[in-house]
Amino acid sequence: MSIFNIKIRKLEYFEKWLILGIMIGVAAGIGAIIFYYLIIYMQSLFLGGIVGMTVPTASGEGSSGFVQGNSLLVPVSIILGGLLSGFLVYKFAPEAEGHGTDAIINSFHNKNGGIRRRVPIVKAISSAITIGSGGSAGREGPTAQIASGIGSFLADLLKLTKKERRIAILVGAGAGIGTIFKAPIGGALLAVEVPYKRDFETSALFPAIVASAVGYSIFGSIVGFQPIFGYYLGVFNPVNLPLYAVLGIGTGIFAIIYIKFFYYIHDKFKSFKISNYYKPAIGAVIVGALAILFPEIMSVGYGWVQLMVNGSISSFPTFGLPILLILIFLPFAKIVATAFSIGTGGSGGVFAPGIFVGASVGLLFGMLFHMIFPSLVTSVAPFVIVGMLALMGGAGKIPVSVLLMITEMTGSLQLLPAAMIAVSMSYLISGQSTLYRSQVATREESPAHMNEYHKPILENIKLKDLQLNDISIDARLPVSYAIKRMKEFGITSMPVVDKTKREKRVGMIALSNIHNIHSEKVRTVATWDIRMVKLDSSGRVALDVMSEMGTTWVAVEDGKGYVGCITLKRIVNEYKKRLEM
Repeated sequence: MSIFNIKIRKLEYFEKWLILGIMIGVAAGIGAIIFYYLIIYMQSLFLGGIVGMTVPTASGEGSSGFVQGNSLLVPVSIILGGLLSGFLVYKFAPEAEGHGTDAIINSFHNKNGGIRRRVPIVKAISSAITIGSGGSAGREGPTAQIASGIGSFLADLLKLTKKERRIAILVGAGAGIGTIFKAPIGGALLAVEVPYKRDFETSALFPAIVASAVGYSIFGSIVGFQPIFGYYLGVFNPVNLPLYAVLGIGTGIFAIIYIKFFYYIHDKFKSFKISNYYKPAIGAVIVGALAILFPEIMSVGYGWVQLMVNGSISSFPTFGLPILLILIFLPFAKIVATAFSIGTGGSGGVFAPGIFVGASVGLLFGMLFHMIFPSLVTSVAPFVIVGMLALMGGAGKIPVSVLLMITEMTGSLQLLPAAMIAVSMSYLISGQSTLYRSQVATREESPAHMNEYHKPILENIKLKDLQLNDISIDARLPVSYAIKRMKEFGITSMPVVDKTKREKRVGMIALSNIHNIHSEKVRTVATWDIRMVKLDSSGRVALDVMSEMGTTWVAVEDGKGYVGCITLKRIVNEYKKRLEM
């Protein structure tokens, strides 16, 4: 393997990433197949075995119908799934909680692409349980994290650089999403678009295309190549473009509602002083109660989206209520269910729920337009399809990716102009709000690229000319106090000073390494002998070390020992000051 490693590292960019792209693509394809059938098994075990329910599927996945079963047992299934998922995640890999994609983005920007080996396994099982038991979650985020974890592992195995490892996890994410969505082009482009709100990580594009194509080919060979929502054969009417602009505004507003409510619940549950093991189950109580009235909100929901595309809304269970009332509340119900399924600490994706919300909003707008302009709008299907992608284009800040996905998920180019208008409006209306908190605006603002921009100015900034901060913590203090200090400072890690040593040994403590050990002393969980910089070092050197460590600070020494810290914010402020001179 060592000779192979050396040969890989010496290859030129295209040759190297052709090989690596194929390897990651194979892993993504196999991982997606395992995860896909694991979800089916969990659905038969939980919803089928406990409730006697069968959820509908999309036409590209068998097009099965809805079997209601005993609705009163739905909460039992979802709560049990929440308990099991919470136990697996917080026992073995706490970073596997949530929706996956944001964790990948955070790893790219702040952790040099590092993902623990156990994360893909824990993510796959816990997400399959969440989805299979009826929780409102998608399968794209988990698939992306599974493939990204494998990409990170391959990068370590082949001893690639940190920059190459960051590329590898993006390639894995694109391949995973492109594979599970049967949208290889859109998935490849999403890999380079999703780290930023308005930029692209172009260095990952070529390997992402290769990996996504390979993963899609393997996955499709087993489950079929038909687009998820079948082939849309309708004809686009350009006269309707203003209506799609209005739809874009509506989906943009719902994108904001989706994001704000999701993170409101997420942050509230983070602050609750109860064991993380039980938080997903508490959320599942809300989801289970809501699912009795709205069974459409359970699991991935693609089958219900298919019924919306087909205009088969008479198939929706109404329990004696007017169908229009059900449809009005449906997008809100899905948003609430997703927040309480994933935002409470459960495991699953937010992309598929976003598609459902967008599709239901598109259905409402399509019905309204048909009532007002019956001769102009003869079918709601185009508005359902455009609505689901417009919402995610705005909510995820991935407008270009979803434009390609619409052609792949429906097998048609007909709606591309309508989608371009609607996605643009949704992106504009939703503003800076995003489902992926770890996104940054551009490459220039990413810690992964902090040493690539404006080096002359950074070289002239000397740390001895800047004010140092002492954000360190005494190694003898409890971990709970360190957590409190980090929250006060708004940071995820901080330096540790062991004052019992003659030369004041310096280390680091990070939130990501603290797992239910709040009563321990800081010294027991700290990483020791971290890299420090000299007081006469430049701003560029400091940023290089921050990038290497994945922090927003670096410890400074004067030759005799630790004297304080310099923060990223301090260097950026000095840089801006000199830039304006």
